[in-house]
Amino acid sequence: MVPGRDADTGAVMMADAAWLPVLIAALLGLVASVCVERFLQPRPLLRRPLAAWEAHAGLWGLCYGSIVLLIGRPWCALAAALAVLITLVLVNNAKMRSLREPFVFQDYEFFFDAVMYPRLFLPFLGLKKFLQATAFFVLAIAALYWESPPIHRFALNGQLGAILIVLGVAIILLWHASRRDLPVSSSSEHDLRALGLLAYLWAYGRVERIPPDLRSPFDAADIWTPKPSPLPHLVAVQFESFFDARTLYSGIRTDILAGFDAMRAESLGHGALAVSAWGGNTVRAEFAFLTGVQEDGLGVHRFNPYRSIARAKYAVSSLPMLLKRLGYRTICIHPYWARFYFRDRVFRQFGFDEFLDIKSFAGARHYGPYVADAEVGEKIIHVLRKATCPTFVFAITMESHGPLHLERVQPSDVAELYTAPPPPGCDDLTIYLRHLRNTDETLRSLHSAFVTLNAPVEFCCFGDHVPIMPEVYAILGSPEGTVPYLWWSSQQRHGGTQSAFFTPDSTNVWSSQASCNAESPLPVYLMTPAWLRAIQTARAGQLVFNSESS
Repeated sequence: MVPGRDADTGAVMMADAAWLPVLIAALLGLVASVCVERFLQPRPLLRRPLAAWEAHAGLWGLCYGSIVLLIGRPWCALAAALAVLITLVLVNNAKMRSLREPFVFQDYEFFFDAVMYPRLFLPFLGLKKFLQATAFFVLAIAALYWESPPIHRFALNGQLGAILIVLGVAIILLWHASRRDLPVSSSSEHDLRALGLLAYLWAYGRVERIPPDLRSPFDAADIWTPKPSPLPHLVAVQFESFFDARTLYSGIRTDILAGFDAMRAESLGHGALAVSAWGGNTVRAEFAFLTGVQEDGLGVHRFNPYRSIARAKYAVSSLPMLLKRLGYRTICIHPYWARFYFRDRVFRQFGFDEFLDIKSFAGARHYGPYVADAEVGEKIIHVLRKATCPTFVFAITMESHGPLHLERVQPSDVAELYTAPPPPGCDDLTIYLRHLRNTDETLRSLHSAFVTLNAPVEFCCFGDHVPIMPEVYAILGSPEGTVPYLWWSSQQRHGGTQSAFFTPDSTNVWSSQASCNAESPLPVYLMTPAWLRAIQTARAGQLVFNSESS
């Protein structure tokens, strides 16, 4: 025997032994990743474009290889990479159940938000899914103690060589996939089904680099030309999860929205508002209202337009900008953290002079976990009473924000909220009705205050989306997804007939050739121009936004 040769042979055998676990775990993990995808809702098709499979394999290899390079334990890396994928699947399915749309690339910041604002996010995942995701991460951590890195971890003919092969193949696959654009449609649900989770996230991340079409009706300087004096105060309130729940169940007391009904009877116009979100994503309706930008031109930026504006600093015209040119002071009121959804940055770009966030509500009453709607109403009146110039107030409420199932039904609730008890399993509806009753009381208070102010007030309110109540909808049926809106004036009282709206042509939101339709919901991006037009025509003594006069 030759000692030196035996030692070299042993080293080569040990190096070869370090290669195998890396490559075997990579291949097994790739197969397992496809199996995990089968639990997605909606379930992806196995027949996909070649580029989608390349992106899937490339992303898996990049994730797995990076973890092995970091910790030197291939089986532990396999467990960790699968834990990440399983977490994405569980989060996607929870979002589908609550918001009726899949997880998209633009949602990745919600993982950070879940740490900063846990009550807004974690309860929707559910304890069971949270424990399932945690179990896989615990398994990966346990593997750190069970598995040891090889002696030749950083040898090119050892583990490092195998890792470089995995990473090299992954990079080549992603490069090749990037040469062919994956098809992205207007439906995230369709794209997830057609591409698979990893390729779908990859595609949405890539097309985010395409700038959105931010053409706004507020680009035109003459979109609204009110009489110079006296300019009215303008107040718009976006009520959290506001919709007419009486359409769900006939046993709900009809007077639960008596204040809203009274203002609707006096309104310049009212009707159903078509919003692009179900149960959440407040900023979509908010962005459309403040900018008048159509969602179709936003591409993947439609999922969170504030993120794109704050990060890429895209310029867009807005209602506050228009009103500032006319001499208005512009104020936003929102009883939550200004940094959430990047509102602190975005609203500065929109032209708001002041943002009164949660810090302005120190000591305020809460109803449930959030600041009561009544406090927001009082803040609006306080701002208007102190105003020394025409003022625009945009308020975003929080009281009705879920998760509703964390609150408890009180013994008196059923008698106070219903004429007939609801079916079993409708506790979330009962809790929601408590908040809806408070929203209505806020409307009554605003109505009473507006008529006593020295300056005229033009008021608009609407919901951002329907509430998250999947169990209730399973029992009573789902609503259409539209939300109510109304326009009301302290000086101009009208019959409150349902509003018609104008569908704009490609160049002019006020086209005289536009078609009038009193039956279809008003798209939220058209509501602000329509509201301003209703104010202008009403103050001129004509009310044309009226289904009877149309």
